[in-house]
Amino acid sequence: MNRLLIPLQGAQMLFVAFGALVLMPLLTGLDTSVALFTAGLGTLLFQWVTKRQVPIFLASSFAFIAPILYGVQTWGIPATMGGLMAAGVVYLLLGLMVKVRGSGFINTLLPPVVVGPVIIIIGLGLAPVAVNMALGRSGDGSIEIVAQSTALIISLLALSSTIIVAVFSKGILKLMPILAGILVGYAASLSYGIVDFSPVTHAAWLAIPNFVAPEFHWQAIAFMIPVAIAPAVEHIGDILAISNVTGKDFIKKPGLHRTLAGDGIATIAASALGGPPNTTYSEVTGAITLTKIFDPKIMTWTAVIAIVLAFVGKLGALMQTIPVPVMGGIMCLLFGSIAAVGLNTLIRNQVDLAEPRNLSIVGVTLVFGIGGMAFGIGEFSLTGISLCGIVAIVMNLVLPKVKTVAT
Repeated sequence: MNRLLIPLQGAQMLFVAFGALVLMPLLTGLDTSVALFTAGLGTLLFQWVTKRQVPIFLASSFAFIAPILYGVQTWGIPATMGGLMAAGVVYLLLGLMVKVRGSGFINTLLPPVVVGPVIIIIGLGLAPVAVNMALGRSGDGSIEIVAQSTALIISLLALSSTIIVAVFSKGILKLMPILAGILVGYAASLSYGIVDFSPVTHAAWLAIPNFVAPEFHWQAIAFMIPVAIAPAVEHIGDILAISNVTGKDFIKKPGLHRTLAGDGIATIAASALGGPPNTTYSEVTGAITLTKIFDPKIMTWTAVIAIVLAFVGKLGALMQTIPVPVMGGIMCLLFGSIAAVGLNTLIRNQVDLAEPRNLSIVGVTLVFGIGGMAFGIGEFSLTGISLCGIVAIVMNLVLPKVKTVAT
């Protein structure tokens, strides 16, 4: 009986992750079917690297939304995928450094005073895109896709339902606010008659996902590499969380170096096929906490089901029919939440912003990110999150640490 339940439990975990998994490619213009496939493939690769000891599911990383949007507009999807593969290599190098020097190395290179403001920029940098889409316009605001009065009602319904489920619901439903927001917003869009079902009608039931081969341009690679900072730190937090839930120390066994390497290999594989970078999913960790089911085999089934669904052509086409205001409404909460995580990183770790050193790092990082600072020499240019990440790291390494005086 238990063997029969494991596939059902795996499907339940995918259902929990589904809203966030498909929202990320929808926002960035990537293929949702490819995202499903690479989430499943990435999870299986992660299990292989970690010897199937960690009950965790990997899927689309929200931390890369802004860089992917910029990369696709600037260099196209293939070159953006090449840059994301380089970000995956950063995970492998971090894993190697952890194995050689221990996990304390991460805290030295990426302390909260560096990570906090970078995460804040990841969220706030996308605020205009979220508002434009919530108002029925394209991300840059240049094209009106849905009438503003209609779009505002739909986006507010999607936003409010997401907040209500996140705050007031209980049990497994509390872990699916994004999916709830999509469903309510989609229902409202249907009532206004702005959903176009022609892609679903013309799509085949079975179809190969629209895989995209990467191309390698040094500008895209240089832009993407620093972006790996925030997801790498997020990964460590997720591994600590799942360790606390299961009562096992996954930092020691299979080891943080293996989990980082697994995440990196999963991201490299996803990018090689045109999918979004993978990251460990907190929603699934929350579901594990509720169900008390810690068997990693469940995540194997979650991955397999995701791969199978990737070949259902009509499902992928249905995802593409979600109207812009629905996504915009949810983004208003999502991107604000990302910024709040960065703020909480500073608060939780008691970063003293009255100290000139810390204030300098945080202040410069925030202004460079929000103001759109760009450094360039010839064709080489750094801007946005990648510039902020490098500036924060360099300032942290160069500025002298404050010496505490014993009393």
